[in-house]
Amino acid sequence: MKKGRIISVPKWSARWRTTVLPLLLAAMLAVSACSGANHSSSDKAAGNGEAGSSAPSLGESGDRALAEREPSRTSSNEGKRSYNTTGVEVQAGQLTAGEWDDLAAWERFGNLLNTHEGDSSMKAWSIHPFHRLEVIVSSNGRAVEDAEVQLVDNGQTVWTARTNGDGKAYLFAALFDNGARAQETAYEVKVHYNNESKTISQIDMKGQGALKIDLKNGKERSDNVDIMFVVDTTGSMEDELNYLGAELKDVVARVAKEHANGLNIRLSANFYRDKHDEYVVRPFPFTTKVDDVIGQITAQEARGGGDYPEAVDQALRNAIHEHKWSSDARARLLFLVLDAPPHSDPQIIDEMHRLIGDAASEGIRIIPVASSGVNVDTEYLLRFMAAATGGTYLFLTDDSGIGNSHLEPAVGEYEVKLLNDLLVEVINRYVD
Repeated sequence: MKKGRIISVPKWSARWRTTVLPLLLAAMLAVSACSGANHSSSDKAAGNGEAGSSAPSLGESGDRALAEREPSRTSSNEGKRSYNTTGVEVQAGQLTAGEWDDLAAWERFGNLLNTHEGDSSMKAWSIHPFHRLEVIVSSNGRAVEDAEVQLVDNGQTVWTARTNGDGKAYLFAALFDNGARAQETAYEVKVHYNNESKTISQIDMKGQGALKIDLKNGKERSDNVDIMFVVDTTGSMEDELNYLGAELKDVVARVAKEHANGLNIRLSANFYRDKHDEYVVRPFPFTTKVDDVIGQITAQEARGGGDYPEAVDQALRNAIHEHKWSSDARARLLFLVLDAPPHSDPQIIDEMHRLIGDAASEGIRIIPVASSGVNVDTEYLLRFMAAATGGTYLFLTDDSGIGNSHLEPAVGEYEVKLLNDLLVEVINRYVD
C-alpha cells in the first residue's frame, strides 16, 4: 500500500505573514548568497547543494503543493522516461495506477477541503462550501438502480442524480452557488422510479445521515451498459498515449468478452485537443462492434495543444449531449483520460458546472484517469467531478517507469495496480 501526499496546512496568521515570514525570507536569502559563493557553477548546474538545504518533499506544505500548479509543457525530453514506440507494438499491462473514492471517505475529503490547498482549489473552480446527502433506495429488500432522485429547495430542484447498483445516489446542496442554500434545512427529496414517486420532506442536509427510501414497484435489472472513453490527444500526452492505447484496447476486449453472454455493452471512443488544433473533438458513436472501437483507439496520435489547458469542456459537452446514452441502463460510465484542466475563463467554468450537473442527472458517472502533468488544481477538479457524478478517481503512478512524473494525490493509503486490471475491476464493480 502507498500513501498519497500529506496535507496539513492551516491558514497563516497575520503575525506570521507580517513578522516571522519576512525574517525567514531574509535568512534564506542570506544563506543562499553564502551558498552561492561556496559552490562552483558546475555544481549549480548539476543541482548540488549542502545537506539539509533541499526543498521539502511534495505535500509537506500547501505552498509546496501550490508551486506544482503550473507544470512545464515544453517539448523538452528532460525527465521523460518513456520509450520510442514507433513501429513497435506496445503490450498492455505496463502502466500502473491507483484509485481513491472520495464518496467512500467523505469526512476525509471534507477535512482536505478545509486546508489552504483545498480552499485555494475550490476558489479556482468556483466551488463553494456544500453539503452532501446519501440516499439509499430499495424495493422489497433489494437495491433499486437507476432511480431518479431529486433534491428540492422551496419548489426548485437544485440537484438530480440516479442511483447506482447499490441503490445509492448522492445529492449536493450549493455546490456551484454562493453556499446560502447549504445552511437551510427545509429540503425535500423526491424519488421517481417505474411509475412510482415518493417525497420525503424536512430534510436537514447537515445532520440527516443516510436517507433510506423504500419503494413498492421494483423491476428486473437492465442489461444495458454504456462505456465511453474520452481521451486527451494533445502533444503533452505523447509520453503515455501509445501505452494508454494498448491498455484501453485490452480493457475493451476483456470487458466485452467477459460479459458477452449476459449484458448489452455499447462502447464509444472520443478524442479531443484544443482550439486551433487539427480538431477540437473527434467523436465516435456508441457501438457494439468491439473491433471498431479498438481501431479508433489505435489510430490516434498525440499532437497540438500548446498551452497547458485544453478543450475539456467541449469534449464533455459532446460526450454528454451529442451521444445517445441508454435511457434505461445498469451503468453509464465515462472515463476521462487527461493530463490538463479546461481553460479557466469564467464562462468555461460555468459550463463545466452545468456539464457536471447534467452528467449527474443523466446517471453518467465520470471516472477521471489522471495522467502525467496533472497539477494540484486539476486533481481537485477531477475529484469534484467524480464525486458529484457518483464516480471514482483514478490516477497513473510512477511505479511503471513510463512517462513523465505523476503528481502524488492528496489521498490516504492506496494499492498500486496495473491500469488495465484496475479499469476492468472498476467497470465490473459498477456493472455487477
